[in-house]
Amino acid sequence: MINKLCADAQAALSGIKDGATIAVGGFGGAGMPDELIDALIEQGARDLTLVSNNAGQGDSGLAALLKAGQVRRILCSYPRMTGSHVFESLYRAGKIELEIVPQGNLAERLRAAGCGIAGFYTPTGFGTLLAEGKETRLIDGRQCVLELPIHVDYALIKAQTADRWGNLTFRKTARNFGPVMAMAATNTIASIEQFCELGELDPETVVTPGIYVKHLVLRKASANLLNQAG
Repeated sequence: MINKLCADAQAALSGIKDGATIAVGGFGGAGMPDELIDALIEQGARDLTLVSNNAGQGDSGLAALLKAGQVRRILCSYPRMTGSHVFESLYRAGKIELEIVPQGNLAERLRAAGCGIAGFYTPTGFGTLLAEGKETRLIDGRQCVLELPIHVDYALIKAQTADRWGNLTFRKTARNFGPVMAMAATNTIASIEQFCELGELDPETVVTPGIYVKHLVLRKASANLLNQAG
């Protein structure tokens, strides 16, 4: 019987090794899988390459992961935001590498990885430092830059509801990069708010099919309520 629900986040993340490439969903705080990030810090994998929309804020979440010294390189769209002091101090000290990826390119490079697309041309970034060393081509009168897919070993995402096969629904803007990161990843671990029986999810509401998901983790507050009800 297929059942992708794990006992806890530590069990779900136990296979992550040093040097892995990890995509973490979230747009600011929306859709950020905080419990999975905390578990990754506890798990201790190092020399990681991180793919995310930003480089963290304050001292929690992604910022805490960076502060723990576990990330060697980061690909993101917004490395400097209000409160991104952890990343800034690490970068200025030469302790972390940065590749800036425009937000639309980030989403499309992840989607390309999931769809088996070898690369795509886009005008975004042409004539800037972001295009240095990349192939360019004139297409319909516009200069374009060749961008390559971003393949990741693990995607850590936050979803709303799942069944035991791993079919996922999302809550509003918490969806953001989650679906394309799941497509790009060899292993997707989803933090979920609700766990339902097979057949309860309306197929029209499923955004990420279970074929893209390896492990499910019920968020602690929801797990505690379920245990009390049981």
